[in-house]
Amino acid sequence: MTLAILAILGGFILLVWSADRFVEGAAVTAKHAGMPSLLIGMVIVGFGTSAPEMVVSAMAAIDGNPDLALGNALGSNIVNTGLILGVTAVITPIMVQSKIVRKEIPLLLLIGLLLGYFLLDGALTRVEAVLLLVGFFTLIGWSIFSAIKSKGDKLETEMDQELVDHAMPLKKAIFWLVLGLVLLIVSSRVLVWGAVNIAHAFGVSDLIIGLTIVALGTSLPELAASVIAVRKGEHDIAIGNVVGSNMFNLLAVVGIAGVISPMSSLPEQVLSRDWLVMMSMTVALLIIAYGFRRAGRINRYEGVGLLIAFCAYNVWLVSSVIA
Repeated sequence: MTLAILAILGGFILLVWSADRFVEGAAVTAKHAGMPSLLIGMVIVGFGTSAPEMVVSAMAAIDGNPDLALGNALGSNIVNTGLILGVTAVITPIMVQSKIVRKEIPLLLLIGLLLGYFLLDGALTRVEAVLLLVGFFTLIGWSIFSAIKSKGDKLETEMDQELVDHAMPLKKAIFWLVLGLVLLIVSSRVLVWGAVNIAHAFGVSDLIIGLTIVALGTSLPELAASVIAVRKGEHDIAIGNVVGSNMFNLLAVVGIAGVISPMSSLPEQVLSRDWLVMMSMTVALLIIAYGFRRAGRINRYEGVGLLIAFCAYNVWLVSSVIA
């Protein structure tokens, strides 16, 4: 038990550090290769901040724990929207100025509905997982197209400043990229091992562990990135990071895990509780951040509302375990 707890704590610390190095190395390497700043922000950073979820879920699926993988994806989205955006908005209200981010939020809602449709029968087949991955690559294509067509977007300006702040030689960037990826894999393996052992020791399902401990741990890079961004006045990076990560989680994280290990006989709570809460938070995000007849923003009161919803959901989870 002690070893499993140490594995989770050590895995979290190494995961957060390696994810930060991986994202920074990937972004700077892409800049050296001549990739536009906006494309780096939409694809490289979005993919990088979802790398912990992808690797952890893949490891869980390989180990025969697909419920943990799905719980990690859904739980990470709930953490991203409820906890991360809530905390960030309480610290500094978030202004949503990027036209691209405003387009991504409705798209996130549609992706969530697609996943819900796939889960209606209580399973996720390999064919459905492949379709999610097709959707992921389509999203990448759309992101590239949008980045090329949206010169001068507010997100581009903020990303330019970020790349200036993190400038480094190409060799150093590649070093951090490779080392970050290797340590991501190692820390994910350690984290999954510890989480599964804790779950079995306390008689808690892999799904609950994925929705709580693992989801929180793999979302820590997004939390750090969003808080730092909003304190620097880079509001669109803060919310764009979360929205992009949520789309990648539903398409790539669930898709990769489902291809490795198709999910059969999923707990009914996945759809009636976890997916429903995730979608409710996504709808709330659309309403408060999209900006109908006003500038898009998430103020402190709305941030508190997101935090209350996140806490209420976790109380629901704890009560279901005790019952």
